Amino acid sequence: MKNSGGGAAHGDGGDIYNVRAAEILANEALLLPINEAAPIYENLLATFPTAAKYWKQYVEAYMATNNDEAAKQIFSRCLLNCLHISLWRCYINFIRRINDKRGSEGLDETKKAFDFMLNYVGNDAASGPVWMEYINFLKSMPVVTPHEESHRMTTVRKVYQKAILVPTNHVEQLWKDYENFENSVSRTLAKGLLSEYQPKFNSAKAVYRERKKYIDDIDWNVLATPPTGSYKEEQQCMAWKRLLVFEKGNPQRIDATTANRRITFTYEQCLMYLYHHPDIWYDYAMWHVKNGSMDSASKIFQRALKAIHDSEVLKYAFAEMEESRGAIQTAKTVYESLLGENASETSLANIQFIRFLRRTEGTEAARGTKCF
Repeated sequence: MKNSGGGAAHGDGGDIYNVRAAEILANEALLLPINEAAPIYENLLATFPTAAKYWKQYVEAYMATNNDEAAKQIFSRCLLNCLHISLWRCYINFIRRINDKRGSEGLDETKKAFDFMLNYVGNDAASGPVWMEYINFLKSMPVVTPHEESHRMTTVRKVYQKAILVPTNHVEQLWKDYENFENSVSRTLAKGLLSEYQPKFNSAKAVYRERKKYIDDIDWNVLATPPTGSYKEEQQCMAWKRLLVFEKGNPQRIDATTANRRITFTYEQCLMYLYHHPDIWYDYAMWHVKNGSMDSASKIFQRALKAIHDSEVLKYAFAEMEESRGAIQTAKTVYESLLGENASETSLANIQFIRFLRRTEGTEAARGTKCF
């Protein structure tokens, strides 16, 4: 399949969401110089903005030519919308490389990057190796004075204690490493700390086993396309919903803040794949509403309408939520966006808008509305 100037992934009938055509283009781009491949990647990512594998392929092409500025730009565009561990590991490898020869300043930048990364993907079930890499990085940091040594030990301890609370694929190895670490520092102190954290580790280990059952049902390589009604798609939707129910149940009995971060992370990962599914966006927004975070819910609705700009269901839900919290002007703007040029006096959008005006501005305002 030829591509002239990086056209979008059109298949038969001009379907830009033709997954097979997209894969062919992505494979072609691998064989091209980056200046020729870049337009292909840009078009692919315009259609599939949450495709971590394409972002990773794109940024690695720039990294291979040591174009660090271009790589930084790409990372800044994709990381927060693609909470995929392989993309983020690519990021940390990049940060480590560019800071390798920069002495203490470079070490500080790398530490910040690890903290940044684990803040976003540290709850991933596959994040175990990243926690281990960070701990090894911290252990390798040079120290001169006893005070610096003490500070390093404290920092390493804190990271271990965070890592063993996350139900990951390496939680048992992390626990063994933590035991060895504490015993090497002070056997007396170790006894108390290990007895305190052993039950927490056991809980994380048990939850990982349960969590893995749900995660194994998910295909992490599919591209986000509008709903097709296919059997495989339905299976994926159900798998994600089961994982969300599991995380919302807080099986580890962790504090509410940590539990909510884990649920948020799961929604964000889910939307990488079900980006065009209104019910997931709606569910995410309503979860924020239930938790009393209307501002967060509003941001989710705004993102949802950027992803699925023609979803009337999401627009009505967004307008109702904004009205319920007194954000009348925002609600009015959303209602007005529902009024197309061909809307008739009897259209649902028109009727709903008039009812909204009666509630918020009075009968006279509603009577004076021209919506057709």
